Amino acid sequence: MGKLETIQTLKQEKLVAVIRGAGFEEVNKMVDAIYKGGIHLMEITFTIPHAEQVIAKIKEANKDKPDMVVGAGTVLDIVSARLAILAGADFVVCPHFDKDIMKLCNLYQIPCFPGAVTVKEIADALQYGADIIKLFPGELYGAKAIKAFHGPLPQAQFMPTGGVSADNLKDWLDQGAVAVGLGGSLTKGAKTGDFDAVTNEAKKLVEIIAGYRA
Repeated sequence: MGKLETIQTLKQEKLVAVIRGAGFEEVNKMVDAIYKGGIHLMEITFTIPHAEQVIAKIKEANKDKPDMVVGAGTVLDIVSARLAILAGADFVVCPHFDKDIMKLCNLYQIPCFPGAVTVKEIADALQYGADIIKLFPGELYGAKAIKAFHGPLPQAQFMPTGGVSADNLKDWLDQGAVAVGLGGSLTKGAKTGDFDAVTNEAKKLVEIIAGYRA
């Protein structure tokens, strides 16, 4: 999937599952449960040991699902970014802004969504070609932060992550979020092995998006 198609899919579907786990087996079960619930964008975080191998295995295991988009999250440095790209990541997400990571992703035409929480950080990220800014951690700033940032930077597009759930998803969208990242609120059932709960939570989120569009 090319860069423009990935960004278009993200803006259309609006839901990115942020997945953390102990290794491939657990992550794969979460991916299956989330996909079954109707969410197609998976962010595999580099807090997972050998995350690049997990990304490659997830891509291989789901090659029969052309609508699944698999990216890398919590990418802290240029080495991790390069490993993610080599593993086939469709996008890269960082909790911070790093110009070297941005330049690398631009070179390989991989969408990079850097974290930023000040006007300067957002402006710097835009200068280095960030199509979407990750607002993180979202719960510290609240949905109204997007409207506030749009004052000086109306061209910025935001994907809040951290503290986003079914309870406040519509608030974030109403304030102008183009997409959201969902972690613990989506995958909490996996902690007790209840992957049906993960699927049900994904379905609930997808229904909210469908209702929002209507």
